[in-house]
Amino acid sequence: MLEGGCQCGEVRYRVSGDPAHHALCHCRDCRASSSAPATAWMAFAAENFNVIKGKTVSYNSSGASWRHFCGQCGTGMYFINEQMLPGIVDIQSATLDDAQAHPPAAQIQTAERLDYMSDLAAMPQFERYPGQ
Repeated sequence: MLEGGCQCGEVRYRVSGDPAHHALCHCRDCRASSSAPATAWMAFAAENFNVIKGKTVSYNSSGASWRHFCGQCGTGMYFINEQMLPGIVDIQSATLDDAQAHPPAAQIQTAERLDYMSDLAAMPQFERYPGQ
């Protein structure tokens, strides 16, 4: 059993069972909706997913794609597309209470990946904001 929620705590969810997959998605649609260069998605059977507190707002981002997010703080929560992924709820795994314990196992939609995401290890790294 895993739990997670939005930044402000207004929306909470619970999911059980094994994920079908867990991947970083590089597609343009995910980048646009998250304002990030990639989004981590963890797919579960829809019957194993429940919103246990609050209510999300949904947005039809393209075709049969529905993105659900907290209407209070804007945190992206989960994705449903019954045509492409029937019976699946894809949660944004960074919203898990213990996201560190569940690393993605693959990268998908790399044809749309931003070039600079290909070699992040080559970039300088700072444990905190540089200069502080």
